[in-house]
Amino acid sequence: MKTIKLKDILSISGKSGLFRFIAQARNGVVVESVEDKKRHVAPATARVSSLDDIAIFTHGDEVPLSDIFMMIHDRTEGKEAISHKSATDQLKAYFEELVPDYDDERVYLSDIRKVFQWYNQLHSHNLLEVVDKEEGDEEKAGAPEPEKEEDGPENAAAAGEPSEKAPPRKRSGAK
Repeated sequence: MKTIKLKDILSISGKSGLFRFIAQARNGVVVESVEDKKRHVAPATARVSSLDDIAIFTHGDEVPLSDIFMMIHDRTEGKEAISHKSATDQLKAYFEELVPDYDDERVYLSDIRKVFQWYNQLHSHNLLEVVDKEEGDEEKAGAPEPEKEEDGPENAAAAGEPSEKAPPRKRSGAK
């Protein structure tokens, strides 16, 4: 099965458009706007969401946004989708054809508009990369995990735990 790769594409609450993850910064995340390629730091206090982590509520299981994008891609044969500015009934009807069992009580019109807006924005910048679903899963599973340090006396002390081998700390100062 195929899907759309969305790993490094981000949405930042309060900012319009989509962003690409560039690097982790000391005080946030360095991102690049998909539209104008300008880079800036999204502060650590900003609500940053990876499109890879977003899913649509259905009456059964949630459907990942990447799968929704793949459905749109298949339906449009790789072309641009319906505009997010289309009439409400057109958007809902189109979305219901894609995801017939979506939960219309928890998926709002604004969510549907955002799906089509994001899809068209990624399409216009050639960022819709079709991959095998297994390949995407292997990529996640194949990511190296940080090495775990052994729980030696120095690590126990660093964690604030008393260590049997570490000598007791002496307090310095005047009596």
